[in-house]
Amino acid sequence: MSSETTHIHAEGEQHESLSKKKIRQVLLILLLITGVEFIFALYLAPHYASIKAIVNPIYIVLTLVKAYFIVAFFMHLKFEKVGLIAALVVPIIFIVGLILVLTNESHHWIGLMPH
Repeated sequence: MSSETTHIHAEGEQHESLSKKKIRQVLLILLLITGVEFIFALYLAPHYASIKAIVNPIYIVLTLVKAYFIVAFFMHLKFEKVGLIAALVVPIIFIVGLILVLTNESHHWIGLMPH
């Protein structure tokens, strides 16, 4: 396995690939984000009532950041053309929007259930 960080294609384009150092950096970032999520889930949310209202949005943002790193580096989309990235990002944005709308709507339905 080569430790080079760039490859030259036949068309003359430069294509950056992942070196072992970059893989380790991304892995550490993902571990750090996961650690923050665990701190929120296991320590902050159960012990502090004031933070419970913002825990879900924080989880969503942290999960989207983790998804970005996974898709960008391990699925190599960071190094792809803009059209391919847009073809994947636009549907994901709509799906996230749908999840947010449905989450908001679910609170309405929960309030309608008889006790």
